[in-house]
Amino acid sequence: MIRFLLLFLCVSSVFAQEIDADLLAIKTRMDAIEAFTVDIELDVDVSFINMPTKHAKMIYAKDKRAEFESDDFVMIPKRGLDFSLQQLFEYPFITVNRGEETKNGITYKLINVIPTDKRADFSIATLYLDTKRVRIAESEINTKKNGTYNLMFHFEDEQKLLPEQVDVSFEIERVKIPLNYMGKDTSIDRKQMKEDGMKTGKITLKMTNYNLQSL
Repeated sequence: MIRFLLLFLCVSSVFAQEIDADLLAIKTRMDAIEAFTVDIELDVDVSFINMPTKHAKMIYAKDKRAEFESDDFVMIPKRGLDFSLQQLFEYPFITVNRGEETKNGITYKLINVIPTDKRADFSIATLYLDTKRVRIAESEINTKKNGTYNLMFHFEDEQKLLPEQVDVSFEIERVKIPLNYMGKDTSIDRKQMKEDGMKTGKITLKMTNYNLQSL
């Protein structure tokens, strides 16, 4: 019995893993923000969609899904504005340190976030952590039903936690775009849309007039 207990404890210690400390530091910093609103300017770069620049307001409250207000149709990417990591942290997960990578003269820490609960809607996420500035610079999220999202965050200065611009790249085939409701000022090239081959899209989100409520 004692041997079995010791073996169980050894096996448990192998599989028990602490969440990456740098990721938790970023989440702690984000958790200090209770709510914020921000104006969004949105541009769509999809080969078969010609859409003018759109505008919306994002309303964020801690522990709640972000809401959007707009006088016109705005194609908001599902994963593009999850600044708070709420969707990644919704269910239990483990993290794996993948070392470092340098881009544009900045060295980032790479980690994988892997959910351990089948209810999570993603299978794995790769995060580029800017440990010096305590924020996420880039992420790649492999969802179970909506393909892969690549997010690039752009900041105006060293101290900002929330980005002034987010570039979201995604697989068109895996994203359900309500083409019939995109507005009269948008044109769709349906012939090009039906052509064979992998199609990707990009959405650029520019944020201005942040209004934050912090702890």
